Amino acid sequence: MVKVGIIGVGTVGTSVAKILKENADIISARAGQEIIVKSGVVRNLKKDRGLDIKLTDNVDDILNDEEIDVVVELMGGVEEPFEIVKRALKSGKAVVTANKALLAYHRYELQAIAKDIAFEYEASVAGGIPIINALRDGLSANHIESIVGIMNGTCNYMMTKMTNDGVDYDSILKEAQDLGYAEADPSFDVGGYDAAHKLLILASIAYGIDAKPEDILIEGIQNVSQDDIAFAKEFGYAIKLLGIAKKDANEVELRVHACLISKDEMIAKIDGVMNAISVVGDKVGETLYYGPGAGGDATASAVVANIIDIARSGKSAPMLGFDKAFDGKLTLKATDDINSKYYLRINVSDKAGVLAKITKIFEDNNISIETMLQRPSLASSANLLISTHIALEKDIQKMIKDMEALEFVNSTPVMIRIV
Repeated sequence: MVKVGIIGVGTVGTSVAKILKENADIISARAGQEIIVKSGVVRNLKKDRGLDIKLTDNVDDILNDEEIDVVVELMGGVEEPFEIVKRALKSGKAVVTANKALLAYHRYELQAIAKDIAFEYEASVAGGIPIINALRDGLSANHIESIVGIMNGTCNYMMTKMTNDGVDYDSILKEAQDLGYAEADPSFDVGGYDAAHKLLILASIAYGIDAKPEDILIEGIQNVSQDDIAFAKEFGYAIKLLGIAKKDANEVELRVHACLISKDEMIAKIDGVMNAISVVGDKVGETLYYGPGAGGDATASAVVANIIDIARSGKSAPMLGFDKAFDGKLTLKATDDINSKYYLRINVSDKAGVLAKITKIFEDNNISIETMLQRPSLASSANLLISTHIALEKDIQKMIKDMEALEFVNSTPVMIRIV
């Protein structure tokens, strides 16, 4: 029998306990032994969770319980769960977590502590989609050429509604909050940080890259407007918030931002709150993983699958899919050196000579224009909607600063990268 302690019996933790009880027959058959939840840790003991397990508000009741084999960490945050997970591992207990923020900052430290003690984290990326297992095991014979993913359902829901229903950003953000898809403070989702944490975890498995969120390019969807969506539609694009990891020789670029992506790409067709991750391997080609990226039962499904794996084997090594011999073979590409096509929306005073001066700035920064549209904006102003040929990130950023200094440019130009 495998005994489990859950630290953080919230929405996901409650679902984990219920799945282990309701599906006990098939879970026992697949695990080869019975799995039960012995106890759980909560912050509020007065709240009824509809469970018949022992609940406590003291984490030591689980960490010091010699009968508990697997600690499931679902409390969220970074430093407090880091200390708790370290204690669990050092006491020889297996760990399962869904905590992407914890792993974004401490995955390599935890791998060093875990060694051959089981440490599983399938639910930390894309909820119920088994992308961790696919990368670490199913695609282990491949060099991974790229990972491109819709990894945040809130942003995908918002962009889908903005595209299909013509609503503006502020209106759809309020709707997402009312529906429970976005938090009262939505910056973690709409700012791209949630997706960045997930991308960093995948990049460690695919490339052995040890990077923190502060090391990579992270932008959100806050500046996307209906003008940008109209341009995208006219030129055969969809706009999505994507996490991108791409190998280029001995470097790996990691970035999260809104993208214009061809409507013909499989990932461009993923709408609503769903997640999807495209992985290209050098031998298998492109594979696409699709499903719910959040929600109690979907995330709990991945947690329980990890518990079953531990019950079968008792260990997992190495945690991130590489032993130390691979470390350092690939390095993180500097953000300035990323190259892409770009789209820009530039609001300018609508008067003679402006267009010529704008195109001259493109020329001065070694950036070639591919398409250009002009759309009326407020009185005496216009939006220039421009796409470029491939350019360097550092050249685009310099050009935007040059434009901000011009008296006929009315606001900071909006830039979206084209994938």
